[in-house]
Amino acid sequence: MHERKINDKEKVKKWRLALQEAANLSGWHFTYGYEYEFIRKMVQEVSKEINGSPLYVAKNPVGLESRVQKIASLLDVELSDQVHMVGIYGMGGIGKTTLACAVYNFIADQFESLCFLADIRENSVKHGLVQLQETLLYDLVGEKDAKLGNVNKGIPIIKNRLCQKKILLILDDVNKLEHLEALAGGLDWFGSGSRIIITTRDKHLLHVYGVEKTYEVEGLNHKEAIELFSWCAFKRKEVNPSYMDILKRVVLYSNGLPLSLEIIGSDLFDKTVSEWISALDTYERIPHQNVQGILRVSYDGLKEFEKEIFLDIACFFKGNKLSDVISILHGGRGSPIDYVIQVLIDKCLIKIVHCHVRMHDLIEDMGRDIVRQESPLKPGERSRLWFSKDILHVFKENKGSDKTEIIMLNLLKDKEVQWDGNALKRMENLKILVVENARFSRGPSHLPKSLRVLKWFRYPEALLPAHCDPKKIVILDLSMSFFSFDNQLIMKFKSLSEMKLSGCKLLKQVPDLSGAPNLKKLHLDHCKNLVEVHDSIGFLQKLEVLNLDYCTSLRVLPCGINLTSLETLSLRICTSLKSFPEILGKMENLRYIYLNDSAIRELPFSFGNLVGLTMLTLSGCNGLLELPSSIFMLPKLEILQANSCNGLAQIKNGKGQEQETMSTNVRDVGSFPFERNASFGHCCLTDEFLATLLPCLHHATRLYLMRNNITVLPSCINACHSLTELYLDGCKELKEIRGLPPNIIRLSAVNCTSLTSQSKGMLLTQVSSYLCFHHFGLQVIS
Repeated sequence: MHERKINDKEKVKKWRLALQEAANLSGWHFTYGYEYEFIRKMVQEVSKEINGSPLYVAKNPVGLESRVQKIASLLDVELSDQVHMVGIYGMGGIGKTTLACAVYNFIADQFESLCFLADIRENSVKHGLVQLQETLLYDLVGEKDAKLGNVNKGIPIIKNRLCQKKILLILDDVNKLEHLEALAGGLDWFGSGSRIIITTRDKHLLHVYGVEKTYEVEGLNHKEAIELFSWCAFKRKEVNPSYMDILKRVVLYSNGLPLSLEIIGSDLFDKTVSEWISALDTYERIPHQNVQGILRVSYDGLKEFEKEIFLDIACFFKGNKLSDVISILHGGRGSPIDYVIQVLIDKCLIKIVHCHVRMHDLIEDMGRDIVRQESPLKPGERSRLWFSKDILHVFKENKGSDKTEIIMLNLLKDKEVQWDGNALKRMENLKILVVENARFSRGPSHLPKSLRVLKWFRYPEALLPAHCDPKKIVILDLSMSFFSFDNQLIMKFKSLSEMKLSGCKLLKQVPDLSGAPNLKKLHLDHCKNLVEVHDSIGFLQKLEVLNLDYCTSLRVLPCGINLTSLETLSLRICTSLKSFPEILGKMENLRYIYLNDSAIRELPFSFGNLVGLTMLTLSGCNGLLELPSSIFMLPKLEILQANSCNGLAQIKNGKGQEQETMSTNVRDVGSFPFERNASFGHCCLTDEFLATLLPCLHHATRLYLMRNNITVLPSCINACHSLTELYLDGCKELKEIRGLPPNIIRLSAVNCTSLTSQSKGMLLTQVSSYLCFHHFGLQVIS
């Protein structure tokens, strides 16, 4: 009858097949016994078939819906029949388990069998992995009395039972690889269309196991945090207006962590505003025990050295540049910490954002509280001191001990600290001492032999303590201080890697530093009274950075240098420096030389030994009269800046070398695949000097000659075969252009007001010819 009434024959066909399938199902036959027992058994089986009850998610599921949708898109349940694993990771208390439960409920009806194994980290310790395997088998295939005996026996059994079933398996709070290997060994364990969700605090664990799809659970945004806290503290979504100010403080303190919002909100329920303020003051000094207990799980899972670095970061380095943190802790701890940083990232204890170390406020509080508990009442007995009140108490009362390893002092108010200088004498294990913003009445009378990092801004003495043994010091930073090396002719810094004396106004000379053979970075910038640098600095074989910027009194550098590891040499605004050292050997690593606005008069022909140089800046060197031809033969030089060098007049050749042959000795164009830019803008260049200069620029790709007094662009520019861009803007005296480079693409001659009509006509003729033969656009601006 329906076939006659309905045009859709296929729909009726499906009805007929469904009725046939239902008719062919075998029923449950009651033969003997009690009916109620028969019915109970039937209810149990049916319940198992319809996947059971949904999981409890949360009393106040704020912000869950959007996050569930993101996980669902990763799972791709409806569109893919392949087996997929998805990892959900994040810090403790962020809501990973809650999110997994919500996802479970959202997609459960699309699977034959379901299993949610909760608290695997804790239950594997309490009951063992074998019991978890047995629970998994019972939930997914109904094997109630499975006795596996051991993990290795259970693995093939699980794989055999599940390989034909479409299942949803959630492994909650996994912290070891063996958990995954025992409970979800591989994609081939499960039937087509199965999905496995793993929650963990350890991102690296997911990576090692090959889980390609991952989701990091972020904290609640400001609006979500207020809503969740309101439900917990007021039992409603609306906020009592009189509590709004203190509520914002609570939300800021919790920083989007649902666990903290729920626990503190429940604690403050039905309390007055004054009680809220008192409680929050307490939480900020001593973290809530229940919150800290959850967060500390990740810390307890670290190895000893990893714990040390974590506590260092929590106490001192949150918000600092990653490179600075690595430098100080590598120097202070004596071991590389790069791998530890990655461990802390993977375990969601820190993040790196825009090259800075970030840490959740409550994790920071947890780490600092671990250090406080080392000695709750005596700060001098703790391993780390960061609170200025504690440090000043220890310094003034000489309460230091051999327990302290790191001190970092940063006073908010500019006031002088009165002390006798003896507080550090008892700190025999002090490794890092940083004083960033404090004025002391005098310097320390003693520095521990254990000290590896000393950073003391405005150090109050001209010398280190008389009996100081600096052989372990790796980083010495006494910037803006009274330090001057007085009467210390040779410094025995065997381990020193970085010395920074920036802004030391009393520093007049740098003594013999041959006693620092491992020195890599030497910063002497802004030492306005520095006159002389000792010859020994020219032969420090591990030196990578030498910075003497703004040393306006500097007159004497080493006579010669052979710094095989040097990468950067900076002498900007050294307005008294007239000569540059001879280069005594090949220097392959020196890439950058900055001589801007210095008083350099000449550069040695031995500049040709700087075979690794990529950038040379000479802009503003008005006393520079000539350039050595060897500069133009440097094989890796990409940028030569000599703007506003008003005295340039000639190219200096080496002994026995003729100017006419110099350019032919340079390598072929094909050996320089990179761009080479030369800039001589605003230099008052003469026609004679330009005619000498151009043959030297055989390999330049861009040439800037703006705002010069030249009257003729000579025909020898034809030799610049690599030149593709030429800038002559503002050359108001330029009258004649006698030639152009053969491969020119862009010519800019804005405001060249004296060009003759004959030169303009010649340009148009050459442009037309160029377009015809090369199919490139030549841009002429005149």
